[in-house]
Amino acid sequence: MSMDFEVTMNEYLPLRDVVFNTLRRAILRGELKPGERLMEIQLANKLGVSRTPIREAIRKLELEGLVLMIPRKGAEVAEITEKNLRDVLEVRCALEELAVQLACDRIDRARLRELHAAAAHFKEVLGNADITELAEADEAFHDVIFQATGNNRLIQLLNNLREQMYRYRIEYLKKKECYPQLLKEHAQIMHAIEEHNKEKATEITTQHINNQVDTVVDTLRHR
Repeated sequence: MSMDFEVTMNEYLPLRDVVFNTLRRAILRGELKPGERLMEIQLANKLGVSRTPIREAIRKLELEGLVLMIPRKGAEVAEITEKNLRDVLEVRCALEELAVQLACDRIDRARLRELHAAAAHFKEVLGNADITELAEADEAFHDVIFQATGNNRLIQLLNNLREQMYRYRIEYLKKKECYPQLLKEHAQIMHAIEEHNKEKATEITTQHINNQVDTVVDTLRHR
């Protein structure tokens, strides 16, 4: 089992939550890979905790669909599946459409400057071989739109979905032939928000997400 993920301690969280957040992040970022077994003793040693919070975290990860319990084998990281991708993206599409509509109504000049800066940074790192940096730049662009809604509940839900999307976002960003379309869609979304054009912003956002679905599904089917 790979052990190259980092533990993020938080004095305000119970230990079981720290362990859960650490393992969840490692799975979503691909540091613990699909099909990899989660050995309680090794994880306990790695994180410097007893096996109890490890067991509790694995149970919660199973409820989230990130871990599977295999008879006579134990826990292992769930595979990336087309069903999971579609489930997450159906919800994300609806919420991002709402977010971009609210942003059209509520965005101010300061946020617009942030959006332009985020789009420019994404374009700048596009040629970078570091997929993680590229994924973070893509997330930062969308995060400006989320923040522009001023709706903390919506932001919270979208951030949770963003974490669940991370594995699929990485798969998408591996496809360099998609980069020109990705840049074009970012520019179109930004322009529509600037023009307060809800209909256009919604249309491009839906297209943006559907393109990701099609690309990742094609990747999964040809593995």
